[in-house]
Amino acid sequence: MATYEAAAYYFPNYHRDKRNDAWHGEGWTEWELVKRAEPKFPGHQQPKVPLWGYEDEADPAVMARKIAAAADHGLTAFIFDWYWYEDGPFLQRALDEGFLQAPNHDRLKFAIMWANHDWIDIHPAQRSRPYNVQAEGQISEKGFVEATDHMIQNYFSHPSYWRVNEGLYVSFYEIHSLIRGLGGIVETARILQEFRERVRAAGFGELHLNVVVWGLQILPTEQKIANIHEVLEQLGLDSISSYVWIHHQPLDQFPETDYAAIREKSQLDYEKFTADYKLPYYPNVTMGWDSSPRTVQSETFEDLGYPYMATLAGNTPQAFKLALEGVKAFLDRGVTQPPIFTINAWNEWTEGSYLEPDTINGMAYLEAIRDVFCGRPQEGDGASTKKTLER
Repeated sequence: MATYEAAAYYFPNYHRDKRNDAWHGEGWTEWELVKRAEPKFPGHQQPKVPLWGYEDEADPAVMARKIAAAADHGLTAFIFDWYWYEDGPFLQRALDEGFLQAPNHDRLKFAIMWANHDWIDIHPAQRSRPYNVQAEGQISEKGFVEATDHMIQNYFSHPSYWRVNEGLYVSFYEIHSLIRGLGGIVETARILQEFRERVRAAGFGELHLNVVVWGLQILPTEQKIANIHEVLEQLGLDSISSYVWIHHQPLDQFPETDYAAIREKSQLDYEKFTADYKLPYYPNVTMGWDSSPRTVQSETFEDLGYPYMATLAGNTPQAFKLALEGVKAFLDRGVTQPPIFTINAWNEWTEGSYLEPDTINGMAYLEAIRDVFCGRPQEGDGASTKKTLER
């Protein structure tokens, strides 16, 4: 029987960071946008209220509850959105102080997706464009070596670091930004190869280098690479993945697009991308989409482009479960080895895509994962979920 790998993306903007202190004021976290969200149209369910409260994810005890809930319900890894700019790290404390210091970190694997996009002023976003760039995603070779040396020294030796086909999984969010910063495809290929060699020299074996691909621009700085197949081959990468369904499927009904329709199209993408790409493709399941909390709440909500864009409607736990059953059926065909899929997301609260429990659905999205990939619990086996809620 297949052993499925269910890896949820983790967005770490729910702890204090010195950059956010400078940009937004002392002690600011993205919880402020979650709290201030308002309904934008009839029937729009906002604000989302976390069942566990507005917690500090850099607290090991807080992270321990997240790890327990994830592991209890069939998740096998967190893929941390990881930020490192030319002048150093950003939002690293959720991983460094929260996850790695949690007493139960051995229950869940972790990996890095280098979120190497420009950090723009959208917390919240005004209607007027363009947005101010607060940190540039492009990084020089010197910056790349400093960042990857940090990975080697602080993460790769950890027993919980996620390996795929025995390689340490490292993903890049924006391949075009990486290439531009490093000086072109040839230089990027050389630098990635030298990264592999430094990892081997440190005694950690092989890397598994993944890249996120998409067909639609969402963030203003995102770009689609026209000759992506040629680029991937030249860079010597190991696999590709998706971050969220809407990178591939437009939300063409405003203010709400039907979740079931996007689910059906996205499941067809599993076949399409597997056939189109030479590299293994790890499919994605998306829990939902609602980026309206990232808009200025006093401004009129119109279809202007991210984050003023359509939401997904009808993404109930039952509908999400159907999406999970769809990806399981695809993985059971055996064309994706190992049988890995990603989930958007553990905690993208201000994009409306989160597995963490809220006051309306409780643990239902996590229970859907458990039911599909672990089998329904026997009668009386609900104790672990109850304990996770009470911790």
